[in-house]
Amino acid sequence: MKNLIILSAPSGSGKTTLCRALQRRDESIGFSVSCTSRTKRKGEINGVDYTFLTDQEFKKRIENGEFAEWEQIHGNYYYGTLKAILEAAIQHQELLLLELDVKGAMSIKNIYSEKTLSIFVEPPSMDDLYTRLVKRGTDSEKRIAKRLERLTAELEYKSNFDHHIINDDVRHAVDEIMDIIQHENEGVYYGS
Repeated sequence: MKNLIILSAPSGSGKTTLCRALQRRDESIGFSVSCTSRTKRKGEINGVDYTFLTDQEFKKRIENGEFAEWEQIHGNYYYGTLKAILEAAIQHQELLLLELDVKGAMSIKNIYSEKTLSIFVEPPSMDDLYTRLVKRGTDSEKRIAKRLERLTAELEYKSNFDHHIINDDVRHAVDEIMDIIQHENEGVYYGS
């Protein structure tokens, strides 16, 4: 069973929106809550959006080998996925969504190759991505420019993913992802 469902996309491409829509569509799909050392943004809930750790706590978990993947983004904040969450989903044969950057996605795919299904989500265009990032209102122009720079590097990984879709309509993208999950796991029972 390919139950670790990785969604990866450039920032602002709608990963979080897609993950939430997929969970509304199928309540048996869980969500892997990543750890981060960045501060909470307005409206975020610890343990729901991220598990917020101090730099020191994060580094200690790295030393203990608790992460399946981790990365320090822009030299500022750590982000990572705990092995325990993934291994519990595998053991219980539960579908688990992972919202990851491309490097994290490749790390998980390498470690749990028989259990992962990786999907790269693209925005319809660069202009659309810029508009989404501006409307989101969480980043400065400088930070948006950095995110757009990173897009080129992320697109180079696209061919390493099992599937890729264009998120120009959330409902259509969710339909596509659900079809991919069902096709890849045909004949395998999962759910509550």
